[in-house]
Amino acid sequence: MPIRKARIVLSWLVVLVTVSTAAQAIDPVPAAAVKAIVAEPLVTPAIGASQGDVTVVEYFDYNCPVCRHLEPQLRKLVLGDPQVRLIRKDWPVFGDASVYAAYCVFAAARVGKYAAAHDALIGSSKDLDSKEDVQQVLRAAGFDLHQIDADIALHEPEYATILARNKREATELGLRGTPGLIVGNRLVPGGMDAAQLKSLVQRARLGS
Repeated sequence: MPIRKARIVLSWLVVLVTVSTAAQAIDPVPAAAVKAIVAEPLVTPAIGASQGDVTVVEYFDYNCPVCRHLEPQLRKLVLGDPQVRLIRKDWPVFGDASVYAAYCVFAAARVGKYAAAHDALIGSSKDLDSKEDVQQVLRAAGFDLHQIDADIALHEPEYATILARNKREATELGLRGTPGLIVGNRLVPGGMDAAQLKSLVQRARLGS
């Protein structure tokens, strides 16, 4: 089996197991750690409530099939609950193409086009196995890749520092792969459906 196909099959096996066990795989995160993780300024804009009563943090990779599956569940949560705030943290664990994808989105965010770049990449059915794959998806979404690459060349040290910080956070949380979520002050590794997310948010509100 080709490596990328094996990776996808393995990822989906992981999400099937995780969805069924997510309710049990919940660990508390110290308040100080949560405060540091959600501290401003964020490199990419949060969505949902600007001052919500429950914050959800997602560690993700654009090339992660489970993350792509989780995306519509997160959107449904935010759209259905006006008091939820969602912060996305790029954690590219699938290699150089994933790092490049994150850099591209950072560049897009700098000119106010984060949502368009994020939606194009997370919503793609294409394997992002190379820089050219990422470029093809963004080009189809209307992005000027010369401009994107020029921004990356200028700001790459800054972007690398952001990814290093996200990796450090994920490692300290004990995450072993993407996606990983913090809902309120609870860590939940792996994917889940909208009902499970809603339940976790309600538990966060109740402090349980």
